[in-house]
Amino acid sequence: MIVLLGVLVVILGFATRRNPLLVVGVAGIATGLLAKLSPQEILAAFGDGFASSRSVTIFVITLPVIGLLERNGLQEQARTLIGRLGKLTTGRFLALYLALRQLTAALGLTSIGGPAQSVRPMVAPMAEGAAERRHGPLPERVRERVRSYSASADTVGLFFGEDCFLAIGSILLITGFVNTTYHTHLEPLQLALWAIPTAVCAFLIHGFRLLRLDRSLDHDLAAAGGRSAAKGSRTAEEAK
Repeated sequence: MIVLLGVLVVILGFATRRNPLLVVGVAGIATGLLAKLSPQEILAAFGDGFASSRSVTIFVITLPVIGLLERNGLQEQARTLIGRLGKLTTGRFLALYLALRQLTAALGLTSIGGPAQSVRPMVAPMAEGAAERRHGPLPERVRERVRSYSASADTVGLFFGEDCFLAIGSILLITGFVNTTYHTHLEPLQLALWAIPTAVCAFLIHGFRLLRLDRSLDHDLAAAGGRSAAKGSRTAEEAK
């Protein structure tokens, strides 16, 4: 039981808002020492863990590529493209992206999107461009709101779409655990089929929220414009 004190290190580290990498590293070393492992064995455990999940470090390659694309005008080109599609509002564009993200995730293509790969460099600027074409320059509060909805479209699409793919890790984990623990014969295809109704409901609910975003932006920006006009009128009267 004393080995579980390593979990306490993790809890305290996150509670005090320390660097996550440092917290996990210290917790791993503390757990190894409590388990009476030698420094060589602890180092070997870290090496094995890194080697078995080295795909996590793929961001080391993707981030410089995305940075170069942004530096050479990727976001500006995304805004220009959305500006040519006059009938595509912010809500409609994000609803289409939600459908695309969910369909591709259901086919196992979970890595073609994401906050770093697509939302920040392309999806969010295109959503902002659609709003700017309709309303003009956006206040910072509204701009952040559009970005948050862009991220939510990606997250919801991935979360509920990937469970429809029978070879995804979560499906295999559930079937392996249930079959081993309860001595049943649950097939991954059964779970994937049962995930489809949930994915459809998620798309309808969040798609409705995205489409409603257009009306919400109209209301918020109209109210902001009214306040700006009233403020300008008071300033003019005070100047007189």
